[in-house]
Amino acid sequence: MALEQAKPKLDEIEQRYRELDAQLNDPDFSSDYQRYLQAKKAQMEIEGVALAYREYRQVLADIPEAEDMLGSAGDPSERELGMEMLDTLKSRRDELEENIRLMLAPKDPNDDRNVQMEIRAAAGGEEAKLFAGELFRMYTRYAERRKWKTEVIDIQETGIGGVQEVTFQVVGQGAYSQLKFEGGVHRVQRVPVTESSGRMQTSTITVAVLPEADEVDVELDEKDIKEDIYHSSSAGGQNVQKVATAIRLTHIPTGIVVQCQDERSQLQNKIKARNALRTRLYELKLQQANDALSGARRSQVGSGERSEKIRTYHFQDGRVTDHRINKTIFNVPAVLDGDIQEFIDGLTLADMAEKMRDESSK
Repeated sequence: MALEQAKPKLDEIEQRYRELDAQLNDPDFSSDYQRYLQAKKAQMEIEGVALAYREYRQVLADIPEAEDMLGSAGDPSERELGMEMLDTLKSRRDELEENIRLMLAPKDPNDDRNVQMEIRAAAGGEEAKLFAGELFRMYTRYAERRKWKTEVIDIQETGIGGVQEVTFQVVGQGAYSQLKFEGGVHRVQRVPVTESSGRMQTSTITVAVLPEADEVDVELDEKDIKEDIYHSSSAGGQNVQKVATAIRLTHIPTGIVVQCQDERSQLQNKIKARNALRTRLYELKLQQANDALSGARRSQVGSGERSEKIRTYHFQDGRVTDHRINKTIFNVPAVLDGDIQEFIDGLTLADMAEKMRDESSK
């Protein structure tokens, strides 16, 4: 049985659900409002698993009965009905098993957070910068598909439409849960528009995905922050505003530097820069609190060398391959237009499977 190893845990959850249900229906218990709310919250947290497991056990009990009915069926119509009933039960059993496994998988506490993403051109010169701009557009298009909001914090563009680096925020429910596996080295193989001889070039772009910090996560001490105000610049380096509105913040204890020049208002840039700094400090806090997360950003982006890659965009063959799950989609234009959910779903399922293996080995 697929859930046999988890049976003791599931029995415990279902028993706890019944106990809480009995308490909530007890007039003496429910007269204490605070105690009632705590019990109701506890019940809601396990309700999905408990009810799914309850149905799962019923389906398992119904399958042998359906098999017996099928074996004793006399005429073809009865057999056909019995087969249909058995197929439905087995299909529901498999569906419930998958749902329960997913509900039991450990959840990342950062999954519901917004994210801060950083895209940087690595190896490949101007071609890498051009593709960095295309990846930036890919993620903004993906966010649009999810009805999420994107806000640029800082961007360094080139004169030919490329991006040296860009830092931006993605605001939306569960953004981190969907984008956290996008961190790493993205490799592009194609003939650059800047290549007159028509030779294929390999370039790399690094992507980092950081969970956005709340004010309660990181407290900023003003004496630890150095603030510089300067003029925003265009891709060519010319000042685009006469009034200095761009903000650069340096966190003196850690040396972390963030800057924001996307907004016209100095105050808006300052707010964005402080949020970005808080997110970088939150990442550092997570690393220090958990050795397993140590160097999380470095492990995502590596050194940017061509040999390090999580995904390859091969234009000549028209394919995009994610090397972590060995999945290929033969539609480069669609992927670069933000159609990356298939990769994200595959990576999410692979991560859940790995967590489940870890749990079962304990």
